[in-house]
Amino acid sequence: MLEEIYIDLPASDDSIASLQLGSVVYLTGTVYTAREGVYHRVLNEGHPLPSGLADRSNVNFHCSPAAAKNEVGGFDIGGVTATASFRFSQYLAQWLDLTGTKIIIGKGGMAEADYENILAPRGVIYLTTIGYGTGALLGRGIQDVEAVHWFDELGIAQAMWLFNVENFGPFLVESDLQGRSLFAQQGKTINKHLDALYEGLKEPALHRYGETK
Repeated sequence: MLEEIYIDLPASDDSIASLQLGSVVYLTGTVYTAREGVYHRVLNEGHPLPSGLADRSNVNFHCSPAAAKNEVGGFDIGGVTATASFRFSQYLAQWLDLTGTKIIIGKGGMAEADYENILAPRGVIYLTTIGYGTGALLGRGIQDVEAVHWFDELGIAQAMWLFNVENFGPFLVESDLQGRSLFAQQGKTINKHLDALYEGLKEPALHRYGETK
């Protein structure tokens, strides 16, 4: 049975150090979203971070929320869908140094070198969503929207959202402080057997699309 861990945010160094590959994590506190739109705005264009962000949260969720304005002028969140984190590799070292973020949530993982050279040296671990279609499930853990920044400039998907969450998850611990990655480990195991799996198959029929065995 997978170990379940509940963490209050901002996550302490001890809490992060206790996370083991393959454990299931639930978070309570404040989580913020930031992806390429926010990274570009802050790191490339020089806009300041929202005041007090580092004191409120050290968890960056790579996601796109399903948000709708409500009758009192706030937002209701129906769900949150993780997006692929490897697309943001170029920004992460600067972003982590600037914000003090210690947990990244996303899907698809990072390049193996990014765990070793960017995340682990900064004491950062990666949590991944579990399977597809979990956006509505994760949405149940969002209690309310604390704030949203750059909504008009960047739109729903790219704006920075601060969510107050309770038992937010489940997430799988995908990397650890030694720079080890479940995706990297399992990918190597699977790839070793790919040639044998496809041995003897006929050549692809649609070469114009670049298919290979």
